[in-house]
Amino acid sequence: GCIVCAVPFIRPRDVWQSQAGQSAEDKQQSLQAAIQAYYQGVHDAGLALQAQLQQTLGRRVPLIATGHLTTVGASSNESVREIYVGSLDAFPTAAFPPVDYIALGHIHKPQKVGGLAHIRYCGSPIPLGFDEARQHKEVLLVDLDATGLAGVTPLPVPRFQALVSVSGNLAALPAAIAAAASEGTADKPAWLEVTVAEDDYLQDLPERINTMTQGLPVEVLRVRRQRASATATLFSEALETLDELSPGDVFARRLSQEDLSPDLRQALNQRYTDVVRSITEGAA
Repeated sequence: GCIVCAVPFIRPRDVWQSQAGQSAEDKQQSLQAAIQAYYQGVHDAGLALQAQLQQTLGRRVPLIATGHLTTVGASSNESVREIYVGSLDAFPTAAFPPVDYIALGHIHKPQKVGGLAHIRYCGSPIPLGFDEARQHKEVLLVDLDATGLAGVTPLPVPRFQALVSVSGNLAALPAAIAAAASEGTADKPAWLEVTVAEDDYLQDLPERINTMTQGLPVEVLRVRRQRASATATLFSEALETLDELSPGDVFARRLSQEDLSPDLRQALNQRYTDVVRSITEGAA
């Protein structure tokens, strides 16, 4: 058996309250200290129970801690939502209490954290986005004994649904889609993400892609436009004068890359202003 110091996703408002006049760095350090103190409290309770069980059983019972957060050194992807934006980007591994094993969630890619064998994300058991289509998913069998961690065995999770991401211009896509179709069957078609390059300006892309997939065991879930030139221009402008721009300026430049009606543009600007105001007032 073991003792599990079960720590769920910690909402900042549950453990910490920002103070007026705090800098961004002060807020990050305060939140980190609050989360560390929460872990320490749970760990202290675990140690007390461990001491009781050792007297009863005559042997040491290992300690496991859990967590749902991003840690320093973890590798993420686009399917993972940032959970401490503006306050705490990542929790340092040194701030965890000393336990035999730390089982973490939130990052979808299986990995050790900081090269440490006893701190791991097992990752999501299934792909949660097309950027995870080529990842090998797994669960972890963790063996512990009275001395601590004895071993970790990855157990591969079978792939039950084919996810394929293809890209290219309209001339190259038919061949790419046909190749992706080899991973699907009539009963279980492959799910596709199609990224269109060069011809991304065309308005009828979904219809064209649908024509290419007729009769093939595929299902298109998303069609993306690459928009390489517009994105490159946006990033070039931002990197040149970012320190001179306000968040509102950056948002306005991003909106300028889209073909929007005046009413929709005004509505988006108002919504953005409301969101920024609510965040600013909530952090004060």
